[in-house]
Amino acid sequence: MNVQKAIVWFRQDLRLHDNEALTEAVKNADEILPVYVFDERVFKGQTCWFNFPKTGAYRARFIIESVENLRRNLRKHGNDLVVRVGKPEEIIFELARETGANWVFCNRERTTEEVEVQDNLERKLWTIGREMRYSRGKLLYYTADLPFPITHTPDVFAHFRKEVERYVPIRLPLPTPESIPSVKKDIAIGLIPSITDFGHDEIIPDSRAVLAFNGGENAALERLRYFLWETDLIKNYKQSRNQLIGGDYSTKFSPYLAQGCLSPKLIYAELKRYEQAKGADKNTYTLFLDLLWRDFFRLMAKKYEEKIFLRCGTCDHENRVDPSDWTLLSPWLEGKTGQAFIDANMRELKLTGYLSSKGRQNVASYLVNNLHVNWQMGAEYFESMLIDYDVSSNWGNWNYIAGVGSDTREMTEVNILHQARRFDPQGDYVRQWMPELSELSIP
Repeated sequence: MNVQKAIVWFRQDLRLHDNEALTEAVKNADEILPVYVFDERVFKGQTCWFNFPKTGAYRARFIIESVENLRRNLRKHGNDLVVRVGKPEEIIFELARETGANWVFCNRERTTEEVEVQDNLERKLWTIGREMRYSRGKLLYYTADLPFPITHTPDVFAHFRKEVERYVPIRLPLPTPESIPSVKKDIAIGLIPSITDFGHDEIIPDSRAVLAFNGGENAALERLRYFLWETDLIKNYKQSRNQLIGGDYSTKFSPYLAQGCLSPKLIYAELKRYEQAKGADKNTYTLFLDLLWRDFFRLMAKKYEEKIFLRCGTCDHENRVDPSDWTLLSPWLEGKTGQAFIDANMRELKLTGYLSSKGRQNVASYLVNNLHVNWQMGAEYFESMLIDYDVSSNWGNWNYIAGVGSDTREMTEVNILHQARRFDPQGDYVRQWMPELSELSIP
């Protein structure tokens, strides 16, 4: 009997539900070897231009917890997770050769560094007659269902939304496989590293953090149930999502979406089920729009490729000449600009790895439009620090704020004082993160 073997390379899809690569492997192979590789360039390396740690401690811990949870869930389904540290294109190639795997199944990534890794692996596999099989696991919509090719994706979100939301169906999420047959060959599963293995100190939790953000699919599903069904927090989402304090003002799905612990299609399916049970309104629609924005940024990254990372962005603005000024950047990084609302937000980011959507907009606008510092410095700092860093959303949003994105508007400047009065009228948020201003009185 010719036994068909497959490697499932888990990347930013750390879940069993709605995992197309895993589903296809179960359908086509008799034996499956699930693998996760902590890429040494990602976990031990530095950002491209400004040499921040590429993956900061908060995100590293979240990913480690997510991998631990994935291993536990695979064991419940009759398999296990092989874990390695190194270069995926080398490690997975050697595992394919050692096991005699016919295929490597994985979810395709579309941004520069990730594409280079998967292309290098594919070329190596060709040399031994093995094949990569790609799936898509990050988007709400399947690109094959869209009414335009990727290269013709509308550059303005409003136009994109108009073309897809009424006419393109969203597919149902794929179920978790009932069983996942394992490879019979004895393969060492490997130890899951700790954050200290990547050069980080152990994290001391800050009591002011919005959430503990435990990593993994189980925690993601619990958060989804909590926000929709257990608390009905979705009922006030349109208004509450711009608040600054606490765990309940927004969904907090973003870290789980970024690492693929939670499928956007599952969120949508649960949202529609909620609407059927309790009614649709502006709050449920706002959550759908957030998922749609996420798709839009991913499609922009696919369309413009490396341009989203460049100083002039996707629109080739020749006047984007703000200097890479460390003298001005450093106070911004440390939360010592003298602008209390900005400093409070930057301290929250530094001490917890998380920042509200409104906070991100304000600190980014302040760096670009008030300090006139190269926006790429801010984007790389966010890449390093954010627990929910997603390459397309991060760089797409910085493109937008800096006025170099595909949207037709110019720079998106924010009135910081107005924002502080509107979203922190009593100064509670500022006092929380800047105890030296505990006597601050807001008229």
